[in-house]
This record gives sequence, C-alpha cells and structure tokens, in this order.
Amino acid sequence: MQACTPVNKEIINCISESINVSSHIDADLFTEYNVKRGLRNRDHSGVLVGLTNIGEVIGYSKENGKIVPTEGQLLYRGIDINDLVKGIQKSKRHGFDEVIFLLLTGRLPASEELKIFEGFMAGHREIPGKVVNSFILSLSGRNIMNMLARTVLGLYTLDQETNDLSRYNQVRQSLELTAKFPAIIIYAYFGMRHKYYHEALIIRPPRCDLSTAENFLYMLKGEEYTSLEAELLDLSLILHAEHGGGNNSSFTIRVTSSSGTDTYSAITSALAALKGHLHGGANLKALDMIDDIKENVKDWDNDTELSAYLLKILNKKAHDHSGKIYGIGHAVYTYSDPRAILLKARAGELAKEKGMEAEFRLYENIERLAPLVFAEFKGVKSKILCANVDFYSGFVYTAINIPKEIFTPLFAMARVAGWCAHRIEELNFDAKRIIRPAYKNVFGHKEYIPIEQREAGTIKF
Repeated sequence: MQACTPVNKEIINCISESINVSSHIDADLFTEYNVKRGLRNRDHSGVLVGLTNIGEVIGYSKENGKIVPTEGQLLYRGIDINDLVKGIQKSKRHGFDEVIFLLLTGRLPASEELKIFEGFMAGHREIPGKVVNSFILSLSGRNIMNMLARTVLGLYTLDQETNDLSRYNQVRQSLELTAKFPAIIIYAYFGMRHKYYHEALIIRPPRCDLSTAENFLYMLKGEEYTSLEAELLDLSLILHAEHGGGNNSSFTIRVTSSSGTDTYSAITSALAALKGHLHGGANLKALDMIDDIKENVKDWDNDTELSAYLLKILNKKAHDHSGKIYGIGHAVYTYSDPRAILLKARAGELAKEKGMEAEFRLYENIERLAPLVFAEFKGVKSKILCANVDFYSGFVYTAINIPKEIFTPLFAMARVAGWCAHRIEELNFDAKRIIRPAYKNVFGHKEYIPIEQREAGTIKF
C-alpha cells in the first residue's frame, strides 16, 4: 500500500490561491441581479423575511420610500424597554428573570407567579458534575464562547428527551439551559485561568438565594461585589435579552430551528453567530479603541485634541487602521439607542462609586464629538450617529471588574432568553417551512476534462 503523503504548505498555498479566484464575485453583479446583500435593501434597511410577536426595534420610519430618522425604541412583547426598566427600578428589585418570563409567555408575571418562577430558575443553576469535569475542566480552552457551546452540546447527552419537539419539552429545555449559562461561563473562565495561567481553580457552587445578577457576581468574585454592581449587571442583562428577530444570532437560531433540529444544537448555532466580533464582540472592540485613545490623547477633555485623534482613526491612521469608531452608529437606530441611554444613566453612578469620573467623561466626550468628526470626514454639514449599547457596556463591565474574556459570554447569558423565545415561536408556526433563501450562481458552466487531458498542476512534492 502506498504511504500517505503528509500535507505540506505548498498544497494549502495552492488551494488558497485557487479559492481567491474562484470565490471572487464582481460587485456590479449584486446590483445587476438586485441581490439583497446581508438581507439588506439598497437604503440599508432590513429585508422583511418574517413576522414575530416577541421584540421590536425601531430606529426610523419610511415616508415616500425614504428613511426618516426617529428616536430609538425597543419593545419587549409590546412593552417599551424604558417603561419596563423604570418599573423594575422603581420597585427596587432585579428584573432579569421577569424579562425571561415576559419574552417566553408574552405577559408580565403576577407577584406570586414571579416568586415561583424565580425559584424554579434558581433551582436549575447547578451543572452535573460529570459535565463540569468532562466538558469544562478536562478540556479547558482559551475561548469561553467555544467552551460554552461545547458544554451546551455536552448537556444534550444527558437529556433523555433531546429530540422531543413538543411545546412542553421546548420550554423545559429552554429554561434549564438559560438557568445554567452563568455557571457554565464562570466554571469555564476559572478552568481556563487555571490551565493556561496556573492560577488557583475556584469553583463556587451557585446559590439559590440570590438573583441571577447577584449569583453571577458571587460565583465570579465571592462576596466582594456591591449592590450597585449587581443592579448594573441586572440592567445589562435586561437590555441584552432581546433585539428583534433580525439580529444575526436570533436569525441564526430561527434558521436552524426551522430545520427541526434539537434545542441544544440550535442554541449552539446562535452562540457561534454571537461570537463574531461584528456582533457579540463589538464592546471589546470599543473598549480596545478607548484604551488606545487614552494612551494617545493627553487631555481627554480637550475637544480639539480628541477630535483630531478621532479623525485619525477615521482616516485609518490610528488604532487598528480599520477606519471605524467602535460603539458609534447602529444598523437600525439613528438618533438614539434606548439601551445605551438607560445604561449610560446608571453608568454615571457606577463611575462615581469606582472613582472613574474622568474616564466616564471621556466616553461622553467621544459620544458627543464622533458625529461632528464623522461629518467633517464625509464633507457634510451633519451626520446622524448615536452611541450604541456596546459603547457603554464595556465601561460598565470594566468598572465592575468583569474580565474581558467574559464580555461576550455575558451577552450570550442575557440573549439566550430571546433566542429561546424566537426558537419556540419558529417551531410553533401553524405553517412550518424551512428557511431557504435563494442564491444566484454566476460562476458559469464548464466542460468536464478527462484527467489525462488536464494541464500539469502547480503543486510539487
């Protein structure tokens, strides 16, 4: 038998060069065939591909076929996020579990109902020891999102009703997974720190007597967290729980769920989508940019100096040379992102508690100056841009002393509530239909050439 030849760099380079040619598509063809790239219209609004009862994101209206900017609105089951957050804050309690109930059921729970639900969720926080050992600690990795996805698939192996798509089973699996996300994230983080940085392995079992936000901080920091930190984390979880069916990860779970796959696989697909830096990793990009600005701008309160550096960023002469001011602008919101406004209001309080007022002012200055600098960059009188939630969430997590490795997993911990609601809605449509958009092939037709007539290849051994 002929021995196998090890794969060498020349093979990979050759295929890479071929792919560079075979995957190229002339940009003009997208216009010619009226392709909605990224499922977006030519005015950058989203293509309508479905209906939902769950969340609504409003950033503009359309008049005579033109987009008209409006103040941003976010609705959870028809309830304005401002009213929801202020109602929870007024009663001085944490509201993430209430939001989970709302997103799944479509209604706000009564007082006793909420207590029972909170007890149920708290009672399902622990993870089976065999899953912790096999999927988190023994196979510890550097990326918590990957470990989270792997552990979700690991939990599949212990479920005796994995492929049961009944409504009851969908809800059971959704609630149990949502309850377990905090412990998975924390265990994965400490497992990673222990394996790669030789730090002490810290495993604090979840507590049933704490809210979701408090329990997360307890598992991460022990008793060393403040009530304001817990309030800000709870607020962040609420604000990240849902954002309509069109955001990348929620749309992903609707696509995979439409095929009839199981809950665990569908949730894992959404985690894969959220992991991308253009989606769940956006606040890390904003935080890195802020750190770069701190190092290169001497006077954070000097508008001229700060504006000049922001212009350098736009001209791809500073930071990561991408030409992007991260955390500014949004695909839907125009004048304002309601999540950013709500988070910023409380972030100011946190800045005072942590002695970070100067840093918080820097964020405010960038938010104020960025639209002006962008208008100058584009050569227009004004530019409508707003800070999005990613701009301030990185500041909040840093002030709470949450490690950067946990930023995106924390997003997942919140958004899994919305994912589950969208999955259940997708599976419970009366007329089920797998999601299958069309792609136009523009490669052309070629004749088959017998192998003995083909030209010599370029790979050499």
